[in-house]
Amino acid sequence: MTDIRPFKAFRPIKEHAHQIAALPYDVYNRQEAKAIVNQNPLSFLAIDRAETAFGEDVDTYADQVYAKAKELLDQRTKEGYFVQDIEACYYLYELSMDGRSQMGIVGCASIDDYLNNVIKKHENTRADKELDRIRHVDTCDAQTGPIFLAYREQEELKQLKRGWVQTHTPEVDFVSEDGVGHRIWKIDDPEVIAQFKAVMSNLPGVYIADGHHRCASAVRVGIMRREQEANYTGEEEFNFFLSVLFPDEELMIMDYNRVVKDLNGYTEEEFLEKVSKQFEVTKLGAYPVKPNCKGQFGMYLGGEWYVLVAKPEIQSKDPVKGLDVSVLQDNLLAPILGIQDPKTDKRIDFVGGIRGLQELERRANSDMKVAFSMYPTSIAELFSVADAGLLMPPKSTWFEPKLRSGFFVHKLTD
Repeated sequence: MTDIRPFKAFRPIKEHAHQIAALPYDVYNRQEAKAIVNQNPLSFLAIDRAETAFGEDVDTYADQVYAKAKELLDQRTKEGYFVQDIEACYYLYELSMDGRSQMGIVGCASIDDYLNNVIKKHENTRADKELDRIRHVDTCDAQTGPIFLAYREQEELKQLKRGWVQTHTPEVDFVSEDGVGHRIWKIDDPEVIAQFKAVMSNLPGVYIADGHHRCASAVRVGIMRREQEANYTGEEEFNFFLSVLFPDEELMIMDYNRVVKDLNGYTEEEFLEKVSKQFEVTKLGAYPVKPNCKGQFGMYLGGEWYVLVAKPEIQSKDPVKGLDVSVLQDNLLAPILGIQDPKTDKRIDFVGGIRGLQELERRANSDMKVAFSMYPTSIAELFSVADAGLLMPPKSTWFEPKLRSGFFVHKLTD
């Protein structure tokens, strides 16, 4: 049984929602975040990345940075930029990009569902990245970034969402500078809320699509609060975390490409010879290669593009080993280029498909040596890995469009 609850969201007032909403905190480096906040002081990045209020001499993880985040959140609320709904509600959040849209249900998921694997993971988390968000959530006494959850499409939920949006006006409706449309509806009818809750409670599985670190951090804070309050009932807000649930059929995963700094001591000819033992290699010259099927890869080397096709003997039906990101890692990046741990090796970098193949060419022609374009991991593959209790390699999925932070804030105490 899945426990997704309505909540009393703090939300930006309509007049300023377009200024406040911001891409996730981890999309930017410190300099990029600071530039955005300088240009738009109301951006939620000022709260999510409060180091932007300080000079470079102040460490990103200094105590005063987290204190500043809380100060700014409290200040914006006091000034009337954020208001809290009186009653617990669900919300619908629709994102539109390039002629397609996805509509999610905003609510609060149970930390016990996470701990009991009702909410399934497919990615490991890093302790340092967890600690940053733990401190942010705990100091602000609030979750400020939603966890992106996915579920297999459910017809009743589809009809409930459709019925609500057809008979109600969105409270937020604008297109952001990157061309993504954002629309938000508040579901405040107790009977409809009960219907949503009942249907969601019967979802056979809920999956973390994006936001593993934010999710793990929210759970850790909830556990800390339980330890601090011996008489907790399980109904306190800290037992739940801010989430948006999307149906699988509406989601788009883009390619998550790789660039490597050198050829591990090989000449281009030697490298190509080694690659050809595991892959069929075809040179295409200047024509960029965007793989059109599983098992196919593009490679940019020495100013020319190649098509690589995995030979049958290196393909696998295993949920993890059969992923294209695993095939490339296990048969090329590790044995030939010496990239044993892509999470920590400084010789490899990852480029989201939203940046295009031109970015791969640019990187390989400047600070890197070779680039690989990937066929996107599918949502079905993600579900299969999570259902098997396994983990994907790092940087396996790139979801677009990205959820904005700042539309919803979940306070941990009333």
